[in-house]
This record gives sequence, C-alpha cells and structure tokens, in this order.
Amino acid sequence: MRKINLLFAIFLTSAQCFAQIPAIGGYNEPLPKVVTPGNVSESKGMQAPSDAISLFGGTDLSQWTGNNGDPEWIIHDGMVMVKSGSGDITTKKEFEDFQLHIEFMHPADITGEGQMRGNSGVYLQGLYEIQVLETYNNNNKTYVNGQTGAIYTQHAPLVNPLRKPGEWNTYDIIFMAPTFNADGSYKTNPRVTILLNDVLIQNNAIIYGETVKNTVAEKLRGPIRLQDHGCTVNYRNIWIREL
Repeated sequence: MRKINLLFAIFLTSAQCFAQIPAIGGYNEPLPKVVTPGNVSESKGMQAPSDAISLFGGTDLSQWTGNNGDPEWIIHDGMVMVKSGSGDITTKKEFEDFQLHIEFMHPADITGEGQMRGNSGVYLQGLYEIQVLETYNNNNKTYVNGQTGAIYTQHAPLVNPLRKPGEWNTYDIIFMAPTFNADGSYKTNPRVTILLNDVLIQNNAIIYGETVKNTVAEKLRGPIRLQDHGCTVNYRNIWIREL
C-alpha cells in the first residue's frame, strides 16, 4: 500500500508539472497587432513605425521642455543640435517599459579630447545615462565605462561599433523599468539592452541605480532626457514605443 501511495504521489507531481507546460503545436488566435515599419533611407535614417510616439521628427521640439521653458537647441536640416550652455532637454511625457530609437552624429570637424570630445547622454527615465561620446576606433582615450555605449560609470560596452565623425549612429534601446519594495529599495532592478548601429553592446544589463548619484530613486515612470555637456552633437529620428 505504501508503495502504491508513493507511486500515486509521484504521478500527481508529474501531472502537475506537465500541466504547466503550454500546449505544443499551432494555434490561430490571437493574431499579433500589425505594425507598419518606418522607412529607412541613407539621408533620413530610420523613420518611426506606425505604433511609435515620435519625439523628434526633424521639424520641432513640441514634445520637449528645456530647463527654463521651451528648448533652445538648434533645429536645422531635419536634425537638432545641442546648444552649449542652454541646458538639457526633457520629454514632457513619462515612460515605464519602452523601446527607444535615437540617432546621433558628431561633427566631422570635431575637436577636444576625453570627456570633452562630443559628450552628451541619453537619460532613461531621466535617471540612467547611456553615454554619447566621440570614441571612434578607440582613438579618444577615456575610462571605458564612460565611452559611447556605456551605462555611465556602471557597464562598459561589449564592443565599440561607433562610426566616424560626420556619419550617423543609431541607438536602439530596450528598457525594463524597476519595481520596488515597500521600503523603497529595488525589488527588481532596471535592465537595459542596447544595440549601437545594429550591434549588441549591452545585453539585458542590470542598472544598479542612478548613474550619477548611484542611489535608488523610487520612480515607476520617467522622461527621456538629452544632455547638454557643452559639446556639439546632432540628433534626429527620436521615437519611442511603450511596451
């Protein structure tokens, strides 16, 4: 009898495990939502897909605010250029989990070195900086967790696929927002996956806190912020998909 009971218990446990495995085979519903991808051209880059929010399409900064009201950055030729000394620009809308696309270019006649050579940054939720810096071919020497593709001061990029000054680069960023315990500590850390010029440079990387203060800010949603670091950097085709 004891042997039978043991076998029955094993059978029940096995049945419960198999019950948790999804059925294998084809199914017909629900169909995935149809999304029309954006057009791609050498001169205009990657346009926003049909389900994205366009944050900058080349003509205005109506989705953004500056430190003292309207942004003062310079719009020209379908792009927007950092105006040194005018301050960061920040989206009016806040986001939780998202896919962000943004293109940037350093000027062909760039000058400076180290952290003053084409420095800017893309801040996720206004807190977590993805560095923008002119580090083509590793010629600009700086700390590796402060070069383009780095989660600033936390993770160096896996590789450096940056294009030379005067050419456009693309960031495609998948961000998963943090969750919090009752005491404000992280229950799950924010995570980010980044492709630079279609090359994986951050693979589901853990973000440990604000990249400047290294502290935990209890925020479920936050804006996108672009940094004025006193250097000339151009941006275009900024769009976001909420996940």
